[in-house]
Amino acid sequence: MDESLTEPRPISVPEAMEIALQCLRNGQFEDGELLCRKILEVAPEHPAAMHYAGVLAHEDGRSEEALALIRRSLELAPDQPDWYSNLGVVLQARGDLEGAIEAYRRAIALEPVHATALGNLGVLLKAQGNLVDAEAAYRRSIELNPRHADAYHNLAVLLSATDRASEAVTCYCRALTLKPEYPEARRALALAYCLLGQRDRAIQVCDAWLADEPGSSVARHTLAACSGRDVPARASDDYVQKIFDSFSGSFEAKLARLNYRAPSLVAEALAASDIVADGSLQVLDVGCGTGLCGPLVAPYARRLVGVDLSGGMLKLAAEKKVYDDLVQAELTAYLQQHRAAFDVILTADTLVYFGALEEVVGAAAAALRPAGQFIFTVEEATEPAASNSHALQPHGRYTHGSEYVERVLLGAGLHPHIGRGELRLESGVPVAGLVVRAAKPANAGAAVSAGAGTGEHHG
Repeated sequence: MDESLTEPRPISVPEAMEIALQCLRNGQFEDGELLCRKILEVAPEHPAAMHYAGVLAHEDGRSEEALALIRRSLELAPDQPDWYSNLGVVLQARGDLEGAIEAYRRAIALEPVHATALGNLGVLLKAQGNLVDAEAAYRRSIELNPRHADAYHNLAVLLSATDRASEAVTCYCRALTLKPEYPEARRALALAYCLLGQRDRAIQVCDAWLADEPGSSVARHTLAACSGRDVPARASDDYVQKIFDSFSGSFEAKLARLNYRAPSLVAEALAASDIVADGSLQVLDVGCGTGLCGPLVAPYARRLVGVDLSGGMLKLAAEKKVYDDLVQAELTAYLQQHRAAFDVILTADTLVYFGALEEVVGAAAAALRPAGQFIFTVEEATEPAASNSHALQPHGRYTHGSEYVERVLLGAGLHPHIGRGELRLESGVPVAGLVVRAAKPANAGAAVSAGAGTGEHHG
């Protein structure tokens, strides 16, 4: 037998590139990147290997390296619409919306029927508040690719935000027809039915969802929010983790377009206290998310700790480079494990995932040092009948009455100061919030025995 027939044949660069692309399509990112790197060792200026090495670096979270490789590939081959679209994806993930828009427009200029770039462009135009052009981009993307489930979903979100819930329902249903296992669309469809006053239809959506995914914490929580049945005392850890992990990469961009003010309101409340920003304090940011509060409160801290359930959020918080420690944990459990450890505990828009506040407020009070401050925001239950209670709303968050919040704080031995502010926009409407600053007395034992009557409430 000819031994040469059994020897492995060296593959050509085009063959290696095709295998690398197949790895990318199959989700074998590590193997794909390794092949691209091997190609670049042989052909250092190979545009496709360089480009897809950049795409794979982005998948691995190395966005700086990804950006350099993709930009260089476009210098070598500037006529690739897909590559400009990929550049837009990386820039969008980095929060460079203007750069991403330009990249998507370049892709569309080269290929006017580029449905993906049109859909992504719509997302960013919506983020900038350009709803007319965003809607046109979504509709054009759908026209070019009638099976583009994400474009239907994004158009439905825009329609919901512009008080066209009936049209939104049609688009959500189309997205689900194309992509039946689409939890975001199912959740949004249920909410759209609630907005239309069709709670029975919303419950049907959730029941069907749970039938398909019996273990889904998101489906279960959405059903409770829409039906008012089996409402949990707080959102489950799994629900919170899944919701925030799912959009950690786009979280800050989403909040920017919603005029999100909770972190600045928390920082203003801290500044209004008698605590001095002298860099001497132990500060805890619970539910820190991507770290939006961190830079605002860092001047107070000798040590700044962030805690969150979402690993995706914590990864982004680390990029702020202001936290001394970041911990993935459930906040009540963390507080209970750190008695008398902090001078300031703050949380922006985290307690909206708690209904009953007694346990978490009690844990925060115990984790404060004497004369410490607990500062937080919640969404306000504005109906007069709800002032001394809390309720789960169809959107999945809880609202709290001011009298209820004051009562809980006093019961934990804290002196409350309760103000009001607009936390963000939702469907173009300001969300009413309570901005709470609660002080632990310098002589905490005496204050607890004094009980009610020591609180200060400001509307």
